[in-house]
Amino acid sequence: MRANQPERIAMNNHFSQSRNNDRQLALWLFVVAALIFGMVILGGVTRLTHSGLSMVDWKPVTGILPPIGETEWLAEFEQYKTSPEYIKKNEGMSLDGFKSIFWFEYSHRLLGRVIGLSFLIPFLIFWWQGKIRRTLIPRFVILFILGGLQGVLGWYMVKSGLVNIPQVSQYRLTAHLVAAITLYAFILWTAMSLWRSQQLVDSHPSVASLRKHGRITIAVISLMIISGGFVAGTKAGYVFNTFPLMGGQWLPPGGMALEPWWINLFENLATVQFSHRVFAIVVAVTVFTYALRGWRSKAINDTTCFTFTLLFIMLLIQIGLGIATLLYVVPVTLGAMHQAGALLLFTLALILSHRLRMH
Repeated sequence: MRANQPERIAMNNHFSQSRNNDRQLALWLFVVAALIFGMVILGGVTRLTHSGLSMVDWKPVTGILPPIGETEWLAEFEQYKTSPEYIKKNEGMSLDGFKSIFWFEYSHRLLGRVIGLSFLIPFLIFWWQGKIRRTLIPRFVILFILGGLQGVLGWYMVKSGLVNIPQVSQYRLTAHLVAAITLYAFILWTAMSLWRSQQLVDSHPSVASLRKHGRITIAVISLMIISGGFVAGTKAGYVFNTFPLMGGQWLPPGGMALEPWWINLFENLATVQFSHRVFAIVVAVTVFTYALRGWRSKAINDTTCFTFTLLFIMLLIQIGLGIATLLYVVPVTLGAMHQAGALLLFTLALILSHRLRMH
């Protein structure tokens, strides 16, 4: 027994060091996830303030610094004057007016660069220090590549509004949003796994059923977010600003006016908004029944039960924000809060799903 004691001490020290390394990696990824959360919200504000088309070129490396001095500002403004948005919507805009929209888009792009560096630099440091297990390196490389592709997709979206019609494609905008949410979820899930360093356990059948309900909840919230992307891209939130009826009817007038029929789901403003309302109802029912089952379960701990309560409270807040945003015709503050609420609801559903793996 004494002969094995040094070996046991070495193993315990190794485990403790590995656990400490995982916690450091988790904290780093939590910060990156928080930055991505902010990026999504800032992107929404940029869209709501009609600022997304103010920068008509993309310089990933040399475009880090904003215009400095009157000469550079005038040159940037002259570039903007050649864009469809200025010609068709903002002709006669002053330089100060241009600056007010430029700063939103510039900040959005700058934050994207900050996120990239906040991922790459710590990754290289942790890798050099030997704190990243070999099995994790491919995942981190994939995450970095996905982040870079997200920047390319963002520019692909902006380009759609620089051709003829000064409005980005709702398809590209939604793809950009979905990619950001996917990256956010992947990083957050990885961070939670590293923080807890536990494996999926066999559990009571009721908990296994809750896990399935949790996956369904994440799926329907994701579909609601996708639907919201189409609402944002088509500006469908600016029509039928009444609740619960739309134009005095339960079904929106002209909801199937386009041919073929399925295109109404993506391009008909009435149908796009109606679909979002339907998804909101589905989410409400799914989250409520999920929370109810969580509250009644005897197989989960108090912390997980409290997280179910937070999820339900966030659902109520999100419903209120959605109705208020609609009734007040999408003011910037409410619109941004509504988008943040959707992402918070998604985040809590992810946290719950991860916690249920450990019961």
